[in-house]
Amino acid sequence: MTAEMTDHYYTSEPASEHHEQSIKTMLRGMEMSFTTDAGVFSRDYIDFGTRLLIETMEFPPGAKILDVGCGYGPIGIAAAKLDPNHRVTMIDVNQRAVELAERNALMNDVRNVRVLISDLYEAVEERDYDAVLTNPPIRAGKQTVHAIFNGAREYLKEGGSLWVVIQKKQGAPSAFKKLQELYEVVEEITKDKGYRIFRATKKASP
Repeated sequence: MTAEMTDHYYTSEPASEHHEQSIKTMLRGMEMSFTTDAGVFSRDYIDFGTRLLIETMEFPPGAKILDVGCGYGPIGIAAAKLDPNHRVTMIDVNQRAVELAERNALMNDVRNVRVLISDLYEAVEERDYDAVLTNPPIRAGKQTVHAIFNGAREYLKEGGSLWVVIQKKQGAPSAFKKLQELYEVVEEITKDKGYRIFRATKKASP
């Protein structure tokens, strides 16, 4: 079995040999380009769940945004490109993905981002984000996915929201229930082709 088969994207240092390629696509009406590589999530195309989240997500002007598990960067870079006043932090445990995300931000002329190597939230210091975005790494297991949900609450400001995309067959109903345990308001914003977009909002204390 090759490294490509045994390796997957939720690892700090992918063992698979480099195989870079380029993707050109339209996201939110914006023409964008990305360099991808072996050992990162959805290297051949922008996966449908990511695309659906990008097309659905909404922010206040000049929002402070955290992209958890950013991969090579499409969600966070699109969020930054929507408004030059947005301040976007992108994190991933995968060093190869982080390097690609940094390159892709520059390729798309996006300067209002920073990209950090981080196992879950360990490298994140600020706790006043307007939005946390994630296409969670399902293959890493439910414990990791729930840790993303739980941790997001600590890094959101009051009134901030966690945006999640997840497939029904990969646990969307149980994810929705978990979010309801953690957040005051949980909504299904849209669904398409078996994918669900959930928004979980941290309400201000009475």
